[in-house]
Amino acid sequence: MKKIAVLGAGSWGTALAGLLGNKGYSVCLWGRPEDGVLDIEKTRENRRFLPGVFLPETVSMTTDMKEAISGAWLVVISVPSQAVREVTLKLKPWLGPRTVIVNTAKGLELKTYLRMSQVVAQVLGEEIINRYAVLSGPSHAEEVGQGMPTAVVSASYYKRTAFLVQEVFMTSNFRVYTNPDVAGVELGGALKNIIALGSGITEGLGFGDNPKAALLTRGLSEMARMGVAMGARSQTFAGLSGIGDLVVTCNSLHSRNRRAGMLIGQGKTLKEALDEVGMVVEGVTTARAAYELARRIKVTMPITRATYQVLFRNKDPLEAVSDLMRRKKKHEIEEIVKMTEGW
Repeated sequence: MKKIAVLGAGSWGTALAGLLGNKGYSVCLWGRPEDGVLDIEKTRENRRFLPGVFLPETVSMTTDMKEAISGAWLVVISVPSQAVREVTLKLKPWLGPRTVIVNTAKGLELKTYLRMSQVVAQVLGEEIINRYAVLSGPSHAEEVGQGMPTAVVSASYYKRTAFLVQEVFMTSNFRVYTNPDVAGVELGGALKNIIALGSGITEGLGFGDNPKAALLTRGLSEMARMGVAMGARSQTFAGLSGIGDLVVTCNSLHSRNRRAGMLIGQGKTLKEALDEVGMVVEGVTTARAAYELARRIKVTMPITRATYQVLFRNKDPLEAVSDLMRRKKKHEIEEIVKMTEGW
């Protein structure tokens, strides 16, 4: 059996390890000792992050990076975005010259504002880009682990890599599309978490469906605006990694970002909300990175700015909503207005 390494024994890494193991691949799931790897190996269940989902015997566990990577023809990086650089540095000495890298982390690196493909390329060299793919879309680990129908996107600059990853992950319940727009797919997955935090905050404030619909719609516009400014294609944000992931993250009971936002809207501090969620909330660090990046490249992102101010500047959530509603009047889609003669 061909060996695949999955790095990260959280909920998503565990779900993907199970999916690949059930397809017949020999999977080595790597995690830190504090992730409970030994317990997972003993019980075949990640009781901390993905209870109720049992791993097949084709999945082995380890805390040793060399053991995980050695002999693997494909490596899945499934750790929080702020840990991608550290984990990539650890795997580098053992990586084969033809090994394919699949990233599933959704975020922007703090301080550098880099997308995950850029972080990986900095560590492993630009030549890795042809062997790199991002796997993203509306895919909560809890549902994938239970075999519920799910659709995601494999994006790579190199067509053959995108198709290869599509083939590896595709099952009767896990449908994989391909896309050449790596920047768009990565940014969609990262930026939607900010909007989900904002959406959760409005729910926590007790608002209804109207503000949520407005926030999702204008949030998508904001995501695409940032994406285009960074070289992505606007059409990608209308796909699974854009609006698809946005809808599920803003509405699902599984969504950590939505839950954290709700707690903040109900009056909890950021620290209290994160402690109660108990797992990584990617939108928090991404909100800071995206806010700072938007200022640097002069992209208007009012929802991101408002969310950042609530999270890091102690702005009252009600005041933030009020400020968004009182912004100056504008057209809904500026590009259409510019192209419409005589309007």
